[in-house]
Amino acid sequence: MTFPHRVEQWRQAGAYAEVGGHRLFFREEGAGDEAIVCFHGFPTSCFDWLPIWDQLTECYRVLTWDLLGFGFSDKPAPHHYMITEQTDLLLELLAQRGIDRAHILSHDYGTILVQELMARAGDGDSVPGLKMDSVTFLNGGLFPEMHRPRLTQRLLLSPLGWLVSRLFTEKKFASAFSEVFGADTKPSEEEIKEFWSLIEFNDGARVNHLLINYMRERLQFRDRWVHGMIDSPIPTILINGLDDPVSGAHLLARARDQMTKAHFVALPGIGHYPQVEAPEAVLDAFLAFIEPLGPSL
Repeated sequence: MTFPHRVEQWRQAGAYAEVGGHRLFFREEGAGDEAIVCFHGFPTSCFDWLPIWDQLTECYRVLTWDLLGFGFSDKPAPHHYMITEQTDLLLELLAQRGIDRAHILSHDYGTILVQELMARAGDGDSVPGLKMDSVTFLNGGLFPEMHRPRLTQRLLLSPLGWLVSRLFTEKKFASAFSEVFGADTKPSEEEIKEFWSLIEFNDGARVNHLLINYMRERLQFRDRWVHGMIDSPIPTILINGLDDPVSGAHLLARARDQMTKAHFVALPGIGHYPQVEAPEAVLDAFLAFIEPLGPSL
C-alpha cells in the first residue's frame, strides 16, 4: 500500500513492539529528563500528534502508539475491543520501553484510557508501573451524559454496525470527519487522504463497529471513570475546542462544574481535533501547564 508522503515518513520513523500477543506500532523520540506519553482518539491514530511532535521532542522524551485496531497496529477481527485491554497493552509497552513515569497528553478515545488509569490509581498518582505527573485532556467524552455522538457513530453502534463498517468509504469519512472541525479549520483534501490511509490500512475500516464498543463501556463504567478522574490528586488540565459538536463548550461547562481541582483552557472557533486545528495554542497551553511541575524521571 502506498501512503501519503507525511504518513510514510511517520511510519519510517516509528517501530513495532510485540505486546500481549499483538504487534503495536509506536514512535518514540527525544531525550529530555521528562517523559510525555500521547494517547490518540477514534477513529484515527497516533499520526494525530504530528503537528506538535517536533516541538515536544525538542526537550522531552515522547512516546505515542497506535492503539490495537488503529493505524499501523494489528487490527484483529473478530475481537472484543475493551478499554481495560488497551490500558494493559499500554502499560506493557511502557515497561518494555523503560518508561515508568510521565506526563500524559490525551484526546478522544485516549481520554478514556487515562480515566481508567486514574481509576486504577485510586487516591494516588500512580498505578503499578506508571507514575502520572500530570494529565492533559483534549476534547473527549469525559462525562458520558454530555457526549453527543454523530450519526456515523450511532450507526456503527447499531445492529447494522458491521454493514456500516463495510460500506464506509473515504468520501463518507471525509464528510463525517469534517463536521467535527471548526468552521475555519476544516481538514484539507490532503489531510483527509492522510487520515483515511491509516484507517484503511490492513482493511481497518472493517473493525470500526468493534472499536465503537467504547461508547457502551463509557456508560457501563461511568461512575468508576468519572469519580476516578474527579477525585484524583494528579494535576489535570482540559484544553477544549469550543466548537466541537461532540464534546465542545457543553462538555467544558460540565467539567468546570465537576472538576473543581482542574485547570481549563478554552479554544474558540476550534473543533474536536485541537492538536490538528490549533497546534500552537495546544502546545503553548500544554507546556505552560507541565513546565512548573518539575522533572518526571
